[in-house]
Amino acid sequence: MSKGVAMVSGASRGIGAAVASRLVSEGWKVSLGMRGGRIPDWAASLPAESVLACAYDAAAGNEEARWLAQTRASFGPVGCIVANAGIMVPKSVIEAEDDEVAAMMEVNAFAPRRLVRAAWQDLRASGRGRVVIVASLSGKRVKSALSGSYSMSKFAAVALAHGIRHAGFDVGIRATAVCPGFVATDMGLSLSGRPAEAMTKPEDLARIVSMLIDLPNEASVAEFAVNCQAEEFF
Repeated sequence: MSKGVAMVSGASRGIGAAVASRLVSEGWKVSLGMRGGRIPDWAASLPAESVLACAYDAAAGNEEARWLAQTRASFGPVGCIVANAGIMVPKSVIEAEDDEVAAMMEVNAFAPRRLVRAAWQDLRASGRGRVVIVASLSGKRVKSALSGSYSMSKFAAVALAHGIRHAGFDVGIRATAVCPGFVATDMGLSLSGRPAEAMTKPEDLARIVSMLIDLPNEASVAEFAVNCQAEEFF
């Protein structure tokens, strides 16, 4: 029996692929939002009735409604959104150009808001709609000058999760900002200089996302911080 329908953005690799794969294994029907729009290699062996690949570019500014319509046409109403697509420009708030900051805000904050807004009626009708915004510990603190511009967008992403939680709480919608530190993905490895074995694994974040969306309405988690290193607060 299907647990419901989930949409996962940035699902071609890394955290998004790990989350989508986990949800399929647990009985969800999962719509994969990816710029290529083709079934990725990791999903080729999964049951076709459980996975849908859709072309989706979070930077485009207008593709959320189309992706939702494709998903509903194939799977029915949506009960879960995992907004994982993200980009980073490693520049300080002084060095970054306006278009670079705007691009991060578009992908990391504006696109998830549009996606949840498009699916709002489905999430509401389910009585237990679930939204996970994959943010970052950079949405909780500014760790360095080069992460400053990225942090602007991720602070917005964390605030978005809180805003969604408040807007939908009375109708059973629960939203969580998942805030990892360095994760062993292509982006994380290129930025951290750490070996993959010393970083949080995408599969462990997938376990966390699965747990969060499976919790009952009475166990709402607003933020979930995950770190691979000791910091003052995280």
